[in-house]
Amino acid sequence: MTSRTIPTAPGALPLLGHVVPLLRDPLGFLARLPRHGDVVQIRLGPVPVLVVCDPVLTGQVLRDDRAFDKGGPVFDRGREVVGNGLVSCPHADHRRQRRLLQPAFHPARLPGYARATTARAAETTGSWQDGHILDVVPAMQELIAGITTDTLFSTSAPPDVLTRALADLNTVVHSLSVQMATPPPLNRLPTPGNRRYHRARARLPRTLHRIVTERRATGIDHGDLLSMLLAARDPESGPAAQTLADAEITDQIITFFLAAVETTASALASALYLLGQNPEIEARLHAEVDSVLEGRPATHADLPRLELTGRILTETLRLWPPVSFLTRRCTADTRLGPYLIPAGKTVVYSPYLLHHQADLYPEPDRFDPDRWAPDNPAPPRREAYLPFAGGPRKCIGDRFATHTATLILATIATRWRLRPVPGVRVRPTTHGPALGPGGLRMRILARDGATARRPGEERPTTARPVGTE
Repeated sequence: MTSRTIPTAPGALPLLGHVVPLLRDPLGFLARLPRHGDVVQIRLGPVPVLVVCDPVLTGQVLRDDRAFDKGGPVFDRGREVVGNGLVSCPHADHRRQRRLLQPAFHPARLPGYARATTARAAETTGSWQDGHILDVVPAMQELIAGITTDTLFSTSAPPDVLTRALADLNTVVHSLSVQMATPPPLNRLPTPGNRRYHRARARLPRTLHRIVTERRATGIDHGDLLSMLLAARDPESGPAAQTLADAEITDQIITFFLAAVETTASALASALYLLGQNPEIEARLHAEVDSVLEGRPATHADLPRLELTGRILTETLRLWPPVSFLTRRCTADTRLGPYLIPAGKTVVYSPYLLHHQADLYPEPDRFDPDRWAPDNPAPPRREAYLPFAGGPRKCIGDRFATHTATLILATIATRWRLRPVPGVRVRPTTHGPALGPGGLRMRILARDGATARRPGEERPTTARPVGTE
């Protein structure tokens, strides 16, 4: 069987390849690649990279995680930050880690995590004041960081140790995209940002290791994620690998925290912006939460009835997926549809690229939660919807993330409307693979009939980025 030649995208420059259009308009460049083929070669400087533009072929890449292993620039740099956690580990380690971690995300655990979400969301949004300006992305990151901390550690860690760990985790979060997008030599320059990042990254494993060892010594199950990790057992592994070592637990904690804060906060910020741009959809959201919640914070039991709220987030994740692209590395000569992919080749797949193809999503740039309605006669193809990846490496916490975002969005909508500050242009911006609404500042407005905090009462929660020094 002959192999079809892989076309090369036009516009490459000598030495630079496609770096210039990627820097100038990375999302537009990705969205235009399907015009040239189902698999398209681009060059990052002198290095050729293959971009998969077809949902069926993308599904093959995701399902065959042995042939298309985690690797390439995104994961190689990511391992420097998160170690060998579930997201970044190679195929050889993944099955064991997945079996050990799966009980922590069992459906029976989700109501407990939802209680932590509801408590934090109600406390945070209850401190907002009518008319104040919110720097939305860092505000959502701060909220998700608090929820993730509660979920990981409950209240069992020493306060001073937990404060230091949280500060370092947030420093790493806010530096991650820049570190991954910057050439390694520049990461070693003694800039203030690099120094903060390297201090936090060196100290964080030591702090987390102390929390883990002290918790292991007590033997108490606090019902949180850390207790789940300590209790995890995998009888399919050999005696030495049936439990997670302390260093492995530390890597998983960093992975969970970074994944939650980077992706869930970005999705919430994007949803709030899109609702501010679409008041008719926002009005329908308010009608749903008023009917379901009657002014109280959302709980896990409310999720089945918050149907439009869920669709709003589903459509947000389609329009602005928090991760715009990811890389895999081909481990052996492998046929991908009609193409032969040589061993060692870096392969890119892009949720953003698939989510913006007009043949898969009519009017792909329009925010339309009703495309996911159960009565839609032409629903989107699920294999073309990949905010959480797919195959054996699909995000283990996808339901946890969507439940968390739904509960927070519904809780906000019971009391508040958010409107973008006039004159500020907001567009999806990228830092490496991360995608979110850059520069988003919104005015908090109390809904008619909602109870807003009166001036002079408790000071509102600030919206500054947490963990900065």
